[in-house]
Amino acid sequence: MTGTALVPYTGGGPLPDVPGVRVLGLPRLCAGFDEAERLDRKRHLLLHGSLPALSGEQLTAVAENVALRGRGGAGFPLARKLTAVAEAAARRRVRPVVVVNGCEGEPACRKDTVLLCRAPHLVLDGALLAAAALGARLLVIGVTKATTENSVREALAERGLARRRRGRALRTQVVRSPERLVSGEASALIRAAEGGPPVPPGRRARAAESGLGGAPTLLSNAETFAQLAVAARLGPDRYASTGLPGEPGTILLTVSGAVAAPAVVEAPSGVPLPYVLQACGAEPAPSGVLVGGYHGAWLDAATAYGTPLSREALAARGGALGAGAVLPLSTRTCPLGEALRIARWLAAESAGQCGPCRLGLPSLAEMFADALGGGGQPALEAVREGARGVRGRGACKHPDGAARFVLSALAAFPDDLAAHVLGDGCGRPTVELLPLPPEEAAGAANGAGEGAGAVGTAGERLAVDWTLCEGHGLCAGLLPEAVRLDRDGFPVLSDDVLPGALRARAQRAVRRCPALALRLEKP
Repeated sequence: MTGTALVPYTGGGPLPDVPGVRVLGLPRLCAGFDEAERLDRKRHLLLHGSLPALSGEQLTAVAENVALRGRGGAGFPLARKLTAVAEAAARRRVRPVVVVNGCEGEPACRKDTVLLCRAPHLVLDGALLAAAALGARLLVIGVTKATTENSVREALAERGLARRRRGRALRTQVVRSPERLVSGEASALIRAAEGGPPVPPGRRARAAESGLGGAPTLLSNAETFAQLAVAARLGPDRYASTGLPGEPGTILLTVSGAVAAPAVVEAPSGVPLPYVLQACGAEPAPSGVLVGGYHGAWLDAATAYGTPLSREALAARGGALGAGAVLPLSTRTCPLGEALRIARWLAAESAGQCGPCRLGLPSLAEMFADALGGGGQPALEAVREGARGVRGRGACKHPDGAARFVLSALAAFPDDLAAHVLGDGCGRPTVELLPLPPEEAAGAANGAGEGAGAVGTAGERLAVDWTLCEGHGLCAGLLPEAVRLDRDGFPVLSDDVLPGALRARAQRAVRRCPALALRLEKP
């Protein structure tokens, strides 16, 4: 095992932009990281060599023969994407677009950021291979962090692609979006590249048919393009010399939570999950492990420690590799309290466009809180019903991922759940171990997608003066994302800081309260 020095991390706060790297086995994507912090163009070529010239059919065959799937979450076969884009472009007689999604809006993910910051030319290799094979007119790289943007722009300059020139077949564009979960959604990135707000458009569309500017668009995340570059150089047989036969090659993981320090780990597919956790300094017996990130699923300790890291193995156990985030929990924290904290954050990350997301996710989070507060079996059934109510009904997959996260927490921690729902709780505190962005950053990017410069609520939350409240219920009608009514018609408020998207309506609810009982206050 080789690795760089890890960045100190105490848990709970944001991860470093570029955490340390560990390699289990021989490195591929992370080759050269032990010699240089960033592989410039010269170092990259000395290490990896030149790219082969491949036709569209040859590149598609490479992707198909190594069973390469998207590494951003959905896991769609890349060969099918390449074929769909090529066929749509030929049918419509237009030139397609290639988009690299480096927008890691999820707080627990850093693998694409590490690649774009430390091995940007490997990602560009794969993207340029695809662009040449498809005859693309435009290459777009989407990012959310300043460190990533600077590295990508420097890499483009090293290749002479930073400036637009007449007669050049391929143009390049770098798009910077706010650090929000929805910024990494495919349609949100396309909207941002078109000059619109970085949020989903409110309708589902296939980018391969009509993506950026209406052109057929090949869109995948940074690791996928880096894997394509490695496979093109090695060929299918050498590429499959490591990893599982059905899922050959290596995988990149971001490991945080109850570990000695967060790290991006490159490992062969099929490596046992306990081996990865041990390499990162996790406890020998965590209470559970979240795999796939905040749109992923919880595994109980026994299941986690018998699971190899592959899509097939995880799916068979109710998990998902997703965006590659792995987060073990310490036995010293309440797992359901940690899950509730993330569920509330997911609710606040709504783009504010669809009812199941804008209204359903805050409601689901508060139902979850009620159940954990001793609400009994009816409150628990309300959580399950609330999760079913949002799944499959959003313009993007955010409601589905949030519902999966909550439901898997109920299944993974049955003893803790019973102690909370039917009693006084498990007796352990919530130590806020799972990484989240700073509150000021979360409040700055508002639900309308107006970006990091938008004004938030500066850490305010709603409060009620119970000596004045008469249960009119107007606040719940004006601000259903943050207020609901109990059985007697009195408001039940979230303890969370309000996201910036709700500021104006929160102030309106305060002004219109008939009893002047509602107010905004600092935590």
